[in-house]
Amino acid sequence: MHRRWDVSFFSLALAGVAVLGLCSRAQAQAVGKDDLPPAPHAKQIHLKHVLVIGQTKGFEHDSVSAAMATVYNLGKESGLWDTMLRTDTELLTKKEFKGNNAKNLNYFDLIVFASTTSELDMDDSQKVDMLSFIHDDGKGFVGIHAALDTNYKWPEYGEMIGGWFDQHPWMTFQAPIVNEDSDFPATRHFPKAFVKFDEIYQPKAWSREKVNVLLSLDPSKLNYENNPRIHRMDHDFPVAWSKMYGKGRVFYSTLGHTEESWDDPDIRKMYFEAIKWSLGMTEGSVTSHPHPAQSH
Repeated sequence: MHRRWDVSFFSLALAGVAVLGLCSRAQAQAVGKDDLPPAPHAKQIHLKHVLVIGQTKGFEHDSVSAAMATVYNLGKESGLWDTMLRTDTELLTKKEFKGNNAKNLNYFDLIVFASTTSELDMDDSQKVDMLSFIHDDGKGFVGIHAALDTNYKWPEYGEMIGGWFDQHPWMTFQAPIVNEDSDFPATRHFPKAFVKFDEIYQPKAWSREKVNVLLSLDPSKLNYENNPRIHRMDHDFPVAWSKMYGKGRVFYSTLGHTEESWDDPDIRKMYFEAIKWSLGMTEGSVTSHPHPAQSH
């Protein structure tokens, strides 16, 4: 008799624990639904829209695809912009496209020229629209390497970007580079002096007084002997610069000639930060300054 009573008492105890457990769970669910604050919504980030142009009408750089892919991947990985990649110039216009879902310049926030060369396929209205996009609308432009070897017959293009290509005196070499602006977002990760294996362009119709030179070749470490390609007697060879064109931000660098350079974290970081700056996401100087070697 005592054993049966013990079993019955134990069964009742288990039933009580189960009931209490169900009540506790129900109370917790009720609290979760009624008393706890709602889960926060994911922050809505407005993606910027970047148009990359890789049209080449002259020299064909092997690195064009790597440059274009890098801009695309940097935007996707960071979640800061989406990218349209084109090897034609059709979208460089403000004219409306009807019926084919194409975007015009009004849709984009930044144009990137990825080692474009020679005279691009642009009519006069397209040229006006592109300049207005930067100068009047205050949108951005980033020029990669051979973007300086482009549109020689379009004077306003040279004014916008800062000049044109005029030979590469040392071809591809171990370039001794000086960081002239370690506060600028795109160059602050570089040391004061460093070396990169790349092809450094010599610019013409270019003035230090019209741009903020960010990186330049160290003139004390260059070989000037028997080199007829050297045209700058001031030995001022910029490697990257920032400037304004009207309301728009413009960044250019000669770095990025080789395919391998686009695997270099330093180069990827430079263009990532350059794009962010050109989009107005960060701040950096566009004020010109004397050449470091001439300012002492």
